[in-house]
Amino acid sequence: MVCFRLFPVPGSGLVLVCLVLGAVRSYALELNLTDSENATCLYAKWQMNFTVRYETTNKTYLPIWAWWLMPVIPAFWKAKAGGLLEPSPGNMKTVTISDHGTVTYNGSICGDDQNGPKIAVQFGPGFSWIANFTKAASTYSIDSVSFSYNTGDNTTFPDAEDKGILTVDELLAIRIPLNDLFRCNSLSTLEKNDVVQHYWDVLVQAFVQNGTVSTNEFLCDKDKTSTVAPTIHTTVPSPTTTPTPKEKPEAGTYSVNNGNDTCLLATMGLQLNITQDKVASVININPNTTHSTGSCRSHTALLRLNSSTIKYLDFVFAVKNENRFYLKEVNISMYLVNGSVFSIANNNLSYWDAPLGSSYMCNKEQTVSVSGAFQINTFDLRVQPFNVTQGKYSTAQDCSADDDNFLVPIAVGAALAGVLILVLLAYFIGLKHHHAGYEQF
Repeated sequence: MVCFRLFPVPGSGLVLVCLVLGAVRSYALELNLTDSENATCLYAKWQMNFTVRYETTNKTYLPIWAWWLMPVIPAFWKAKAGGLLEPSPGNMKTVTISDHGTVTYNGSICGDDQNGPKIAVQFGPGFSWIANFTKAASTYSIDSVSFSYNTGDNTTFPDAEDKGILTVDELLAIRIPLNDLFRCNSLSTLEKNDVVQHYWDVLVQAFVQNGTVSTNEFLCDKDKTSTVAPTIHTTVPSPTTTPTPKEKPEAGTYSVNNGNDTCLLATMGLQLNITQDKVASVININPNTTHSTGSCRSHTALLRLNSSTIKYLDFVFAVKNENRFYLKEVNISMYLVNGSVFSIANNNLSYWDAPLGSSYMCNKEQTVSVSGAFQINTFDLRVQPFNVTQGKYSTAQDCSADDDNFLVPIAVGAALAGVLILVLLAYFIGLKHHHAGYEQF
């Protein structure tokens, strides 16, 4: 089974690409390859485009009268003319292929004893891209990539002189520790035979263990150097440093697909409260620069968010009593302003409880307390990690119902206490009258 999505990446990620690639529209591709047991065996999300230089049919020839002069013009003057007296070659043009249109992943495989994993992408007549993986004792490698393009496609190459399918192969041999997720946000460039390949925002893991994409990341060399923190001259913070108040974060909509169907929906504004070395900070997540991935199973579901600073922010949902779902686990690993990495995990939470087949909604501010050093404030929250139908939310259980459920036992207890007080008052009044009757005798 092959699961994929193709969508434009908004926000600053696109701005960065525009600066580097000359305002070329870019797309992110995502592949979640599963085996016969529906467990993830290979995961990849990346952006790429290709620049191809090709020869056109628009050739420039010398006029007929000039050919009569060729035998009598000395070689010296031919050289001084800089070749202007020779027939010129065909004009060269450059085209950039970035809008991949309708994408398929036919031929992508998990791999077996004879063949390694492979990502195979097709996008248009005669256009394809393949990545091959190999495995060693403790590592796996992105072994090679190949790009095929069709100069016979009149839409992309309307005036190409040579028509046909051409292929460019590149050996990479990028070695990654087994069970690590490879990340490379930086721009990587391959150039060969008039073809330049650009790759960025790459996430990939082959040979996925136990169907779960790893949270351990292996960074490419460019990303390792780009995460060095700049020197910031500042005063030593006091032990009671408090965060600067932040405005309400913008709500983002995130989803997870299983094949062509949406299996998880989430809409929420997220505000992170982090305390490290007695310094508190508040960070609003920008949904326009945040990407979502994840997975869906019968009793668990994962929503993973990542950005240039957030390596991963995981929300793990679980089913309880076969009829309700709840937020069971939150994991985070991210870069702070000072360049350090902040990581926290808690798999024993109990938030956002709602019946299966419904969604959970809370428009007011809520706090998910992951640890003493990390809390998440949510705004305009709505989430449905199971039983999504036609890509839409089901009827919502509002968090105000939780408040009502909490008030009911309080009200009942107060009523019982009131009744008990009345009974005791009646008893003491009756006892007093009883003693007064004895005194009269």
